[in-house]
Amino acid sequence: MFIRNETIADIVNIAAVIERAFGRADEARLVERLRNDGDAAISLVATSGDAVVGHVLLSPMSAPFRALGLAPLSVLPQWQRRGIGSALVKSAVQRARAQEYRAIFVLGDPDYYGRFGFRTDLAVGFSSPYAGPHFMVLPLGGALPVVRGRVQYAAAFANPNL
Repeated sequence: MFIRNETIADIVNIAAVIERAFGRADEARLVERLRNDGDAAISLVATSGDAVVGHVLLSPMSAPFRALGLAPLSVLPQWQRRGIGSALVKSAVQRARAQEYRAIFVLGDPDYYGRFGFRTDLAVGFSSPYAGPHFMVLPLGGALPVVRGRVQYAAAFANPNL
């Protein structure tokens, strides 16, 4: 398995991976809209040979500091539980740190994302339509510069089906 930045040649395969991973097209349309809006800050694929088997996307967020939102993370069903999702998240976090983002927010399973350092308790002070027990933040490079405020995902999240 190899992780790299997505290319234009990957777009159709990425959509297929996302649709198969989620069992529907909503998340694939979200990724397409984020990409079309210029909001695909970090978009990585996991490949096996020439085949795309996984994908992760991080998009810029409106926040009191420079932040990204992680969504979606997708791995083909037959390739799940092999560490591909973990490798994609770790690579995305490394790239976000290298680009000097201060944090990554995610809405997901705390048991899964907690392994990478995402924390629900640190996200409590941030208002968002997604705030709740599955809303988490990962500080990058030390403590968060601000622990309260409004955070908002890219516009595509408001209506990903357009």
